[in-house]
Amino acid sequence: MTTGAPGRSPAEIRRDIELKRHQLGGSVEALRVRVNALTDWRRQAEEHKQQLIMGAAAVGFFVGVRAMMRRRRRS
Repeated sequence: MTTGAPGRSPAEIRRDIELKRHQLGGSVEALRVRVNALTDWRRQAEEHKQQLIMGAAAVGFFVGVRAMMRRRRRS
């Protein structure tokens, strides 16, 4: 038993399958390009340079404060 629209010829079904296969191939390629763009750390770093600098400064400040607190406790 087959499913599908009644009255469709095998040629129509093959054509529809090929069309869907082509559309799926295009979707997969678009997804691959998008994933590559999102996982390109060099591009991400360039686009978010200011946020990275601010984050590095905050981490540096936090590490410095922790080091000073440890020194004071030991003295």
